[in-house]
Amino acid sequence: MSLTLENVTRVVDGETWIDQASLTFEPGSFNVLLGRTLAGKTSLMRLMAGLDQPTSGRILMNGADVTGVPVQQRNLSMVYQQFINYPNLSVYDNIASPLRLAKMAESEIDRRVRETAEMLRIEQFLPRLPLELSGGQQQRTAMARALVKDAGLILFDEPLVNLDYKLREELRAELRELFRVRNTIAVYATTEPNEALALGGTTTLLHEGKVVQSGVTTEVYHRPDNVIAAELFSEPPINLIPGRVTESEVTFDETVHFVLNQDLKDLQPGEYQFGVRPSHIGLVPHNDDDLEISVNVDLAEISGSETFLHVKNSHFALVLHLSGVHEYHVDTPIKVYLPTHKLYVFDKNGDLIQAPNRPVGG
Repeated sequence: MSLTLENVTRVVDGETWIDQASLTFEPGSFNVLLGRTLAGKTSLMRLMAGLDQPTSGRILMNGADVTGVPVQQRNLSMVYQQFINYPNLSVYDNIASPLRLAKMAESEIDRRVRETAEMLRIEQFLPRLPLELSGGQQQRTAMARALVKDAGLILFDEPLVNLDYKLREELRAELRELFRVRNTIAVYATTEPNEALALGGTTTLLHEGKVVQSGVTTEVYHRPDNVIAAELFSEPPINLIPGRVTESEVTFDETVHFVLNQDLKDLQPGEYQFGVRPSHIGLVPHNDDDLEISVNVDLAEISGSETFLHVKNSHFALVLHLSGVHEYHVDTPIKVYLPTHKLYVFDKNGDLIQAPNRPVGG
């Protein structure tokens, strides 16, 4: 089954929630909707499901217009971030419930339930009630109920957000494997850029109800169309530094400048915004073209085994994403090192002029 949105708009009480969204999802594809909270991800999925109707535009399935067709008449399933299961039904009966509604033969129901439970490694929990399970097991049950239908479209609305880190990693890997062998369209909403990268497939960036960019996940990550796309697909958001290009060099301020290197030599003189991902700036030089910048520490934000180091000088601020624990007092003067071959270049309107020519990781 293919799914196409043609100029879909949804207006609620005079406020535009989805603005002229046009997207196509191919059969068997895994698709990520990436955006901040209130970007429109859930609203867009509700339109795909038929739970809400667009104010304008069309939704097509296999080329047929289903814009006004209710959710009950569409071949789809949805998994939410909450563990939505029937508390008084066993795991077996929870998974079997959509098949029984479809009046499928009990022998076929039994085969599908056990096969899907085994796939999600919850077969030993089939006799139990959902509240007797852990959070991860409850979410696996909800996923099994969605998958057992063999629906043409499965929508995942941040299904792993309430799970711990280890369980999220485990279920992400399982989801990728599950959909490699199915001809189902999967649409997965998340606020986390790293989750989108881990899931792969295609990614659509949403911002204030608008589609900012859509394409193969790695291509969208490596070549964001504009500043908004670059900020959305980076955690922490990509650093942006205003700069000026002359015939021979780039200047970030009166004291920070460097000679145009091979990667930037084709830039025309003028004003630009330069972007660099937080994980690419270091505390020691690693490359011949690393630019040394003197800054003061604003905040050292320690998260587990990582540190988000916020620094600034009189002209701009930067965030570094560092491995390990790095403790600094506020206003401590330090030097940071920025690899100029990993700079993104945007014009005054925020559109991408140039992405790094060398492979970029992190």
